[in-house]
Amino acid sequence: MDQDEQLAQVPAELTIGDLAERTGLSPSVLRMWETRHGFPEPRRMPSGHRRYAEADVELVRQVLRRKDAGIRLEVAIAEATATQAPAAPSIFAELRRKHPTLAAHRLRKSTLIALSWAIEDECCAVAESPVLFGAFQRGDFYEPSAARWGELSRVARSAIVFADHWGGSADDADGPIRASLAEDAPMRREWAVVCDAFDATACLSAWELPGQAGVADRERLFEAIWTVDPVAVRDAARVAANVAASAGVLVAQPLLYELAAAPTPRATTPTGVTALFNRVVAYVDRLG
Repeated sequence: MDQDEQLAQVPAELTIGDLAERTGLSPSVLRMWETRHGFPEPRRMPSGHRRYAEADVELVRQVLRRKDAGIRLEVAIAEATATQAPAAPSIFAELRRKHPTLAAHRLRKSTLIALSWAIEDECCAVAESPVLFGAFQRGDFYEPSAARWGELSRVARSAIVFADHWGGSADDADGPIRASLAEDAPMRREWAVVCDAFDATACLSAWELPGQAGVADRERLFEAIWTVDPVAVRDAARVAANVAASAGVLVAQPLLYELAAAPTPRATTPTGVTALFNRVVAYVDRLG
């Protein structure tokens, strides 16, 4: 492929003047939106000039339509940005990118199970109508947890689980919604539990280290991170909702708008963290 062909395949970028002309806004308004709301977010050239993607045109138009319908500007912007696909459709990658201070640890799957049970039990014991997501890699890995997640889904406002594929029907009226992951989906290698609620938040995310074909299931090693920070948990929930929407889960679309808002500020109490830690210790001891 020669240089001209390579250049022809590079997506065309727009100047702020181009974006203004296409959307009917002035460059000064676009700059004001960026300063106050971080939207639209341009690519900065070494010269400092702004460059926008073609997709930014529709996002700005979407904000204008919602604003004309009486929605506050900041809410319209949050809704529009929530409909964008995540930079990486991976909970683990997004948490590492946006929250680099989260410590990563190499853990066996048996330890991940203990952590997951503790998060599920503690969040659902204290959370009011949580939004829950679970990533199990494979459908057969989910089956031992099906009864547990059936109970969890009864107290959740929404519950969605991910796996490569599901045996028989993926529909279960008494359990969480089952989302099938595409063959190239990064989350096929991931384990995750996300609990996002007004009064309780927790998240565990891990990706399986390569080269473990001959390792017993519960001895497989993962690189894992976890947190109870509401902001980080909300970021994880947004990625999960985007992945679910891309997999055709209809209820995920309203979740995108709901999760677009910043989480309500909430102080993590020592009592809450201690209760979660106690559950972790009990489950690790049980599974050890």
